[in-house]
Amino acid sequence: MSKFIELGLKEPITRALTDLGYETPTVIQEKAIPQILSSEEDLKAFAQTGTGKTAAFSLPIVELADYDNSQTQAIILSPTRELAVQIGKNIEDFSKYLPNLKVATVYGGANIEQQIRQLKKGAQIVVGTPGRTVDLIKRRALKLGNVKWLVLDEADEMLNMGFKDELDKVLEATPEEKQTLLFSATFPREVEAIANNYMHNPVEITSGQKNQGSDNVSHEYYLVTEKTRYPALKRIADINPDIYAIVFCRTRRETQEVADKLIQDGYNADALHGDLSQAQRDSVMEKFRKRNIQMLVATDVAARGLDVDSLTHVINHKLPDQIENYNHRSGRTGRAGNKGISIALVNRKERGKLNPIERILKKKFIQVSIPTGKEICEKQLFHLIDKVENSEVNTAEIDTYLPSIYEKLSTFSREELIQKFVSLEFNSFLSYYENAPDLNKITSRDRGERGDRERGGRNGRRMSSENMTRFFINLGRKDRLNPAKLMGLINEQGINKSVEIGAIDILDTFSFFEIDKNYESQTLDAFASNAPDFNGRNVNIEITKTERKGGGGRRRNSSRRRNDSGGNGSSGGFGRSRRSKPRSNNNNEGGRERRGFGRSRNNNRK
Repeated sequence: MSKFIELGLKEPITRALTDLGYETPTVIQEKAIPQILSSEEDLKAFAQTGTGKTAAFSLPIVELADYDNSQTQAIILSPTRELAVQIGKNIEDFSKYLPNLKVATVYGGANIEQQIRQLKKGAQIVVGTPGRTVDLIKRRALKLGNVKWLVLDEADEMLNMGFKDELDKVLEATPEEKQTLLFSATFPREVEAIANNYMHNPVEITSGQKNQGSDNVSHEYYLVTEKTRYPALKRIADINPDIYAIVFCRTRRETQEVADKLIQDGYNADALHGDLSQAQRDSVMEKFRKRNIQMLVATDVAARGLDVDSLTHVINHKLPDQIENYNHRSGRTGRAGNKGISIALVNRKERGKLNPIERILKKKFIQVSIPTGKEICEKQLFHLIDKVENSEVNTAEIDTYLPSIYEKLSTFSREELIQKFVSLEFNSFLSYYENAPDLNKITSRDRGERGDRERGGRNGRRMSSENMTRFFINLGRKDRLNPAKLMGLINEQGINKSVEIGAIDILDTFSFFEIDKNYESQTLDAFASNAPDFNGRNVNIEITKTERKGGGGRRRNSSRRRNDSGGNGSSGGFGRSRRSKPRSNNNNEGGRERRGFGRSRNNNRK
């Protein structure tokens, strides 16, 4: 008998859970389900990614909902459409023996008229992204006046993405008397603030310690330079022949570039980011779930909602801007009782960023040497031998050919046959790594390299790349400016939607940000023509060059000043990027192109 029935769930629900293979509740489910069933108090719950949060809040709602009343009784907000779709699908699975319970999932990028028609038919539970939910409320298609439960799932990510205004509008549309359930994988100050604003004396429960990483995940880092970052990624893939991983990048352009290089080098890889259409995203995720893709290169936001329990690795091609997001990333592996490895590729200047992450995780990163060509060849060779040893022989299919084959190979000894087999399968791999350099040797020139690397100092500011223009803005921490608000301010100026925002440096009284240099003039003109304010302050922006000496550096004006300002940055997208076109890979070690050993080339690129 399912142990879920002991938590107070009725038989049709536990029968559905048994069909799905749910037998024993997780820690967060054991704590949250009875609490929600037995109390109308607000609930603030911390649970690491992959610990069953969706079932923890949705099962008691499914249990308590009035199936004879078709009005919306629960609204569940999720930061991304992928996660919203996953939650909606899970609730449908949980309620498959409750035919009168209806679920509607609403999100941007899909036909809104179709969603309106679905809402008109009645849905006791609505799952939605903040933007589309607000849109439907404004159109009076979604009525929340009888809502009993409001769920804020992944609350930290909704705030990171600038959805505070949307959350406020949804709250305004719900009744005062309701139960608010806040679930989050991390609890930074902003999430605590949202709990204080939206909840009344909430009960707090946790699965593990707040913000601490999963015990099933080990954390490693490889010391790289910008020149060796991508070759190191390839070597990590090659030393792990059965790798099944998400590679996280900071921007959409970086995501596409890394994916393009991997595809061109013969790896089963693809990209997942915001520039893809919904159909393209669905196709990529479906291929990844079926393991037709071994390495999914993704942004943080795009990877939300991926329900994959068997990832072997999470690889941070670049560390996230906000250290709490590292916990989200690493939580994609080590799920459902499996062990996982979270890897960070860092240069010498970035290595200091691991310290605050270690304090949050309460775990130490282990430095690992980048595999040598000899180590990779040895690992790949014996992986091949293991596959041969364990392969099943279908004699019925090959019996008719064997006599001719035996005759043709009769002149070779056993040792010669093995040598020829290994050479045939392995020569290209051996050739590729024959003279491969040791990537662990970092020269003084490498240590002083220029490019997209982190500079020193407690502010961790990035060096401007040759493709970016660096702007000065006269707002800083004392103005309560943070990266999310600055992103929102930039987004609100109506600059081309494909522009990429690069490094952001927030100082005490002023800040810097980078934008694709192709949009340099457009950025200046947009701020000048819109002239909004930021908390009542006029804002000056100018193109700047910074001499990077010491902590703050000096600023030298290289363009005209603009008398502009921005809004509060609490709404709008978290950033924009330009999807790069595929380009040839110039980073092949030794100048050779190779095909991923044991991998077929992915020809289904978007």
